[in-house]
Amino acid sequence: MQSTATTIDAYLEEIPKERKDAFTKLRKTILENIPNGFIEQMSYGMIGYVVPHSIYPNGYHCEPKLPLPFIAIASQKNFIALYHMGIYAKPELLNWVVAEYPKHCKQKLDMGKSCIRFKKMDQIPFDLIAELVQKMSAQEWITCYESSFKK
Repeated sequence: MQSTATTIDAYLEEIPKERKDAFTKLRKTILENIPNGFIEQMSYGMIGYVVPHSIYPNGYHCEPKLPLPFIAIASQKNFIALYHMGIYAKPELLNWVVAEYPKHCKQKLDMGKSCIRFKKMDQIPFDLIAELVQKMSAQEWITCYESSFKK
């Protein structure tokens, strides 16, 4: 469910009332913990945290006009999603998330390749997300990205 919102404020206005507090807290958690070098902007119809062209001029290999994506958050039809490209590209980080998640949340981890889905708003492990967001600097992400995805 991709939003057509062109600004973060417009995106936030679209979020259903029953998710608004949790989504706002998730966004705040990311903003307070993301390392320098990433910026927040609308990206792929979601709120994204990207490496801007000023730091990584090559941009995203799929669409070089776009900055390098790293994290995104979205209110999907049945859940809030946290997309983290680092857990897709770096097996050690994925393993850390899988091992740590049960220590922070009673719900079973619902996860795709880069996506963690939260269906119960009161079960979002904000402290774990804060730690996860801090685990990779912009430069570490660029290095990981180039070794994992760029041909």
